[in-house]
Amino acid sequence: MRSEFANDLVRLVPRLRRFALGLCGNSADADDLVQAGCERALANADAFAEGSRLDSWMYRIVQNLWLDSRRRLKVRGTPVDPADAGLDDSGIGAREAEGRMLLSQVFGEMDRLPEGQRAVLTLVAVEGLSYREVAEVLDIPIGTVTSRLVRAREALSATLAPKGGRQ
Repeated sequence: MRSEFANDLVRLVPRLRRFALGLCGNSADADDLVQAGCERALANADAFAEGSRLDSWMYRIVQNLWLDSRRRLKVRGTPVDPADAGLDDSGIGAREAEGRMLLSQVFGEMDRLPEGQRAVLTLVAVEGLSYREVAEVLDIPIGTVTSRLVRAREALSATLAPKGGRQ
């Protein structure tokens, strides 16, 4: 059973990484978050209820670790790593640079969303989970999922919309 659990966890890592990237906004912190989540899951594998959804359990672990880190950041402040600014186009051209800047801008705006909205938006938009699955993962009513998603999308749309009208 232990090796089957570990194998299932390994298969889940790419999905966990996408979720963590949506929460953290940068790959280094996302990788650290996934690693911490996997360590916690392996250390507490006996607590996993047989027949339960491993992905839901892992999303919850990763989200809780992320929330804990956010609380710590409020006390210590947010460190800025220039390497994660995403402005280097690596010589590929202006499109890639613009795409990275937009992605950085989106992550910055997502960072301003309330934690509940950010988690729902990440699970729906990045992970592709259904509203029902998100409700199960986060243990909230489906109506709450819908309202948080609408508010998150409206907030992002209002801040990321081109200034000066349509072109």
